[in-house]
Amino acid sequence: MRRIISDQAPDAIGPYIHATESNGIIFTSGQIGLNPQTNKLVDGFENQTNQTLANLQNVLKTANSDFDHVLKTTIYLADINDFSKINDIYKNYFNDSYPARTAFEVANLPIGALIEIEAIAEVKK
Repeated sequence: MRRIISDQAPDAIGPYIHATESNGIIFTSGQIGLNPQTNKLVDGFENQTNQTLANLQNVLKTANSDFDHVLKTTIYLADINDFSKINDIYKNYFNDSYPARTAFEVANLPIGALIEIEAIAEVKK
């Protein structure tokens, strides 16, 4: 097992790391819309979604992967009414190579985030 910590993603806000890799499969921790330079949430759902995906992209890059190698994502939303907004933004990151996905509303997310995304991906060969 390999533990992955990216210097391009925000610091963990709890006792966890950005990702682990085992046998060529990467499991990321959930990413939220924290600016990696300030470790503060960016404002608004769209900005948080873009920052969340950028953070996830940086974790995958550190783990020698990318969005083309993502097998599945799980999206946690503070408000399920933002589902269509996430779709509009999300599709711009995956170049039509969409992974399996689950999305649902949750009661609360860490530090008041509006969205959190985690992924399972393959290491690039």
